Amino acid sequence: MRELFLAALKSYYVGNINKHLANLEVYMRQPVGVGEHPDIMETIDKELDKIAMNDDKLMMVIKYLEPKPKTEESSDEKEEEKSKSK
Repeated sequence: MRELFLAALKSYYVGNINKHLANLEVYMRQPVGVGEHPDIMETIDKELDKIAMNDDKLMMVIKYLEPKPKTEESSDEKEEEKSKSK
């Protein structure tokens, strides 16, 4: 169940990033076609803010919520094994 929630969160944030990147492309390629946004630079800045916010959240999910890959035994565990075998 946890994996499903994590996958959904990551998909949600990636989807939002892609949505705002698409908006940026429209604003930058055809700014005259977007009449309700008289200040294109301000609108682009707002889209960048939304991308940054979603990217930050995606990175937080990856950094703090995803399971860490199993690595080699830590040095403490190795020392403990050595002392047991003596």
